Amino acid sequence: MQLDLNLLAALDALLEEGSVAGAAARLHVTAPAMSRSLGRIRRTTGDQILVRSGRTMTPTPYAIAVREQVHELLHQVQSVLAPSRELDLATLDRTFTLRWHDSLVALSGPALLAAVREQAPGVRLRFVAESSVDTPELRRGEVDLEANANRPSAPDIRAENVGESRLVVVVRRGHPLTRVKAVTAQRYADAEHITVSRRGNLGNALDDALARLGLTRRVVATAPTEAAALEFARGSDLLVSVPEVTTRSAVADHGLAVLPLPLELPSAQVYLSWHQRYDTDQAHVWLRGLARTALAMCKVP
Repeated sequence: MQLDLNLLAALDALLEEGSVAGAAARLHVTAPAMSRSLGRIRRTTGDQILVRSGRTMTPTPYAIAVREQVHELLHQVQSVLAPSRELDLATLDRTFTLRWHDSLVALSGPALLAAVREQAPGVRLRFVAESSVDTPELRRGEVDLEANANRPSAPDIRAENVGESRLVVVVRRGHPLTRVKAVTAQRYADAEHITVSRRGNLGNALDDALARLGLTRRVVATAPTEAAALEFARGSDLLVSVPEVTTRSAVADHGLAVLPLPLELPSAQVYLSWHQRYDTDQAHVWLRGLARTALAMCKVP
């Protein structure tokens, strides 16, 4: 049987998008053409691949089982048919989209941009905000690099630990806790808190650590970013617990004080993530190297 490698790309797009229209847009073909490809895939595999479920389409068990294998096969084919060429940074004309945690953008973004502009002036960086829900932009190729505290679990997403930072407590200067000899777990729990959560969660691992000591705290608000939470703390008696790297650019000039966290918790990790399709993309490899160097500023002993 003669196989058409175009069907592999079509199958990959169909499994990624979960719809004929989405797959057609991704591969820049018409919807009828993608429908015909789906028909050929069904005849070749003897499986429906996608079945109608209300207004959406649902992958079959077979489709789910081969999804990652299809990703890998397509990546291998692309590597063979599009061999890498020597990278010319002076003429490189490309836009990279980076979805980084806001504190990482503030801390490491300027160093990354400066290095990019020096080495490849034709490259543009798009820093975009994190979403309040988990999104598949890395898999769809809409985001090139992510940097945050979350290690992705999908097998086709690469992740590298590039930094870490201990948690500290930030309060306004003159806060009552700045006048005590030691910030104990009890004093920490007795204070009022603001948490950082892009999903608006009132609780986190700090509450679990307090519970193990038989303590609870009162969280009166959440903020979507650490920068916003620090502003709340600056104008009130609220405590905010954040990675120490967050405080480097914010505390000195904003009337804030940093106190040790009186709880035993592991350091916050920083992960750099990308889709495996870019493993051998020379421009992407170059950018990852610069990002790795910039994010190394997050390492706190």
